[in-house]
Amino acid sequence: MTQIRVDCYSISADGFGAGPAQSLEHPLGRGGTQLHEWVFPTRAFRTRVLGLAGGETGVDDGFAARGFENLGAWILGRNMFGPLRGPWPDESWRGWWGDSPPYGVPVFVLTHHARPSLEMQGGTVFHFVTAGFEAALQQARAAAAGRDVRIGGGAATLRQALQAGSIDRLHIAQSPVLVGQGEPLWAGLDLPALGYRMTEVVPGERATHLRIERG
Repeated sequence: MTQIRVDCYSISADGFGAGPAQSLEHPLGRGGTQLHEWVFPTRAFRTRVLGLAGGETGVDDGFAARGFENLGAWILGRNMFGPLRGPWPDESWRGWWGDSPPYGVPVFVLTHHARPSLEMQGGTVFHFVTAGFEAALQQARAAAAGRDVRIGGGAATLRQALQAGSIDRLHIAQSPVLVGQGEPLWAGLDLPALGYRMTEVVPGERATHLRIERG
């Protein structure tokens, strides 16, 4: 049965999922890179995302590895695909990850501006959805063919999905840093009222891992 999941979503101790002022020089916003320092040394990240051998094992690596299991599709907000705003000036921007992104399955990108689907190496195909989150979720479920759908962010996309009760379970990696400003994850959310509960808190090597489930 398809689960709608959030995995390895990094936030700061003060609740920000990205820093301010995203740009080519700062893909995660100013100060945002430090939120993800827990995952960079892990074997799962090095092998799956960077194509490198080796890496650390342990609690952090276990959570990172499980984030890639049984995935049939992803949903991303437009900022997770690139820093561009407004209408696409052309089709030259092909994502942050080069010609072979780490997804390996269909990825549905939320946007207000139409663009043809983009097929990449390694099985990743970006589909640009202009009809909103529910339309993207419907398409992702169909593409997943019984496997899970992972929502990768950003924070606004996660908040929208939580408000709709669309997410079955979340794994949040809380890094021990303060960002001060940027993209707040929990702003305006009453998780218990939405039917979510904390099910697990696991200290890792560089982050604290929180599991939150619906129902």
